Amino acid sequence: MQSPIFCTERVIYVGLDSTPSSERLHIGFFGRRNAGKSSLVNAVTGQELAVVSDVAGTTTDPVTKAMELLPLGPVVIIDTPGFDDEGRLGELRVKKTSQVLNRVDIAVLVTDITVPLGGCERELIGLFEQKKIPYIIAGNKCDLAPAAPDGERFAVSAREKLNIHELRERIASLTKVKDQTLKLVGDIVKAGELALLVVPIDKAAPKGRLILPQQMVIRDILEAGACAAVVRETELADTMERLVSRPSVVITDSQVFGFVSRTLPEDIRLTSFSIIMARYKGFLETSVRGAAEIARLRDGDTVLISEGCTHHRQCGDIGSVKLPALLKKTTGRELNIELTSGREFPEQLERYALVIHCGACMLTEREMLYRMRTAQDQGIPFTNYGVALAHMNGILRRSLEVFPETLALLDDR
Repeated sequence: MQSPIFCTERVIYVGLDSTPSSERLHIGFFGRRNAGKSSLVNAVTGQELAVVSDVAGTTTDPVTKAMELLPLGPVVIIDTPGFDDEGRLGELRVKKTSQVLNRVDIAVLVTDITVPLGGCERELIGLFEQKKIPYIIAGNKCDLAPAAPDGERFAVSAREKLNIHELRERIASLTKVKDQTLKLVGDIVKAGELALLVVPIDKAAPKGRLILPQQMVIRDILEAGACAAVVRETELADTMERLVSRPSVVITDSQVFGFVSRTLPEDIRLTSFSIIMARYKGFLETSVRGAAEIARLRDGDTVLISEGCTHHRQCGDIGSVKLPALLKKTTGRELNIELTSGREFPEQLERYALVIHCGACMLTEREMLYRMRTAQDQGIPFTNYGVALAHMNGILRRSLEVFPETLALLDDR
């Protein structure tokens, strides 16, 4: 049963009982063609998740499934194409497999236990270690040869369901307990306090729903024992007059940042969903430093605006319309704007003067930090929608007052 969040004169229903994919443990199955990856995925999950065939290369694209898997809990299982695929299409499939490595928390290298490990397996192991991904080597088909010739592998049989439970236990043993001390807003809103959320009706969001960061923040406020009130920006001023007690903090959608700041008294703390997500995903400090580079943009510079989700872009879309327009107005420069969305993110960023990323609610922390570090390694400034908009609206300091440790960066730069 869903719980209502009461607003001024209306009720919004929000589904809070499902773990978002970005918050689930991501487990990827890798290996060469015909090693039995898909069969092992089906055996581990207890579902016919992947298509199984004796024909090598049956899996042509990564197959993803969010599910509950004991003893791990909510997970995302990813079955990948063979890493030894050949030809032009094979190269594309291998590239897709490599991209999956940027978001998995645990890797399972599936091998044929009847043959020694080869160059394909050694290359994958090298990638796991380079990207610091915990992994296990599963030797499939142990019903044909119980002992691995190299002693490195954990023997299993997808066909006979041998050692499948033990494999799940070994995968679980590789998980790291996530630091639960960092909340979205649970450390800035105390029990009994009021948090006022300003939520425009986003045309890009499915009808009748709130977007994911808004849902996550509401849930975190409730878990803190605080009260969440939700209002559109058009009713903000009237709501502030009607409230019996002042809100401890106001959290707004980035696209109405400037309007909300002008509407609120200056002594009320203000921040945005995007800034909160940047802190939660671990790239807020980098975003604050990157926003300072907006003033250094020059005519002809190219700015990459990247989103972690895919949606049909509407008139007035924040990434493709509002951000580019404000960038050009603020800098007075003729800028080239490029857009990416979903899983697509360039590995070579040298031609960009700046990367502006969304709050990454649809990306795992590992994938978001990979994108940030890709930019850092190439010397490209990297910032966030909310931070960039606050900076260009002249309210960045105010929007960071709820995070004193990050606010100090503005005084240091």
